Amino acid sequence: MIEADRIISATAKLDEDVIDRAIRPKLLADYVGQPQVCEQMEIFIKAAQLRQDALDHLLIFGPPGLGKTTLANIVANEMGVNIRTTSGPVLEKAGDLAAMLTNLEPHDVLFIDEIHRFSKSQQDSLLGAVERGIVTLIGATTENPSFEVIRPLLSRCQLYVLKSLDKEDMLQLVNRAITTDVELKKKHIELRESGALLRYSGGDARKLLNILELVVEASESEVVITDKLVESRLQTNPLAYDKDGEMHYDIISAFIKSIRGSDPDAALYWLARMIEGGEDPQFIARRLVISAAEDVGLANPNALLMANAAFDAVMKIGWPEGRIPLAEATVYLATSQKSNSAYLAIDSALAKVRETGNLPVPLPLRNAPTKLMAELGYHDGYKYPHDYPGHFTEQQYLPDELKETRFWHGQHSVVEEKLNKQMENCWGDRFKE
Repeated sequence: MIEADRIISATAKLDEDVIDRAIRPKLLADYVGQPQVCEQMEIFIKAAQLRQDALDHLLIFGPPGLGKTTLANIVANEMGVNIRTTSGPVLEKAGDLAAMLTNLEPHDVLFIDEIHRFSKSQQDSLLGAVERGIVTLIGATTENPSFEVIRPLLSRCQLYVLKSLDKEDMLQLVNRAITTDVELKKKHIELRESGALLRYSGGDARKLLNILELVVEASESEVVITDKLVESRLQTNPLAYDKDGEMHYDIISAFIKSIRGSDPDAALYWLARMIEGGEDPQFIARRLVISAAEDVGLANPNALLMANAAFDAVMKIGWPEGRIPLAEATVYLATSQKSNSAYLAIDSALAKVRETGNLPVPLPLRNAPTKLMAELGYHDGYKYPHDYPGHFTEQQYLPDELKETRFWHGQHSVVEEKLNKQMENCWGDRFKE
């Protein structure tokens, strides 16, 4: 027998002091930031109230500390329904989900934090309950639901995407905490500087309030918040970087796009973000090698050599010196001319292979190691290019069905202009663009 309280709990009715202490609004109008989401939610709540119907299922996606739980409670409060809370990591055993569902009362709303932690089978079971009307679901996730939530469940939920709070929202939150929180009001707090406070919180509302509380608790009855005071209280890395989370992929994407866009300063910034966040140097180096081939390509073939050299250097020397060859390769790739002609060419060739199947190799291109093969015409008519002036003679290398097909198209870089000219000299009109 499992303990129901372990996996599900009702949200207790808190007294006003505790509500103030948590700085959690109970109404949508008091929620700080996310104006677009709040506007959409207001429409959603009013529509449900007008039709006197149950809530639609909701999924709230965004980075940690932005108030996903708060939003869930606001929705339930404005609809006048009870909210029951659990989280993905709590439901470990096979029967936990079933037990959770049986503990719900009519008209209860089930809030599942970290719903992305549910296994596929758990999500399938939850889907069944959603489809049968057993549960009204509000899910919260810090991971992209496109990858972490099964499509049928995702399609039955209204999706709301939260974004990191901007400077104005964070300052509004701080000032509200200072002026409305029961305990903080007793301290007579003056926010003289906010730079460090905002930098260390990184757009995370929960972290911001935790830092504020830490700074204030270590001070006397009157507190003047300065950057120096915040920095002295916090000796931790202010950067948010989850090597397994979405930010990991967002930052590497920004890094590669900055190189592709020929912005060395932006590329170095995102490189620094990864280094300071503790990213695996091999991961960075591998992406540099890919970028050298995909984005710089034939416009500067030395880029691939540089990227490979940086990879080898990082493997040999590690951190912190490994940052130097990574930076060197990053700047070199970002400032190089760009070409994706080889990348496009191989994808075009692959598409043609999938379209046409296993076309036969022309007989002149086949080796003839046996007498029978020679009698069948293998290798017959092959012209050895090195026997001809310029080490070239025109002959057919593609299958008959594709003999006029082009895959590679040179682009307008100094190097590729030379390659194009060479091909025109060899093949004439076939390589004229």
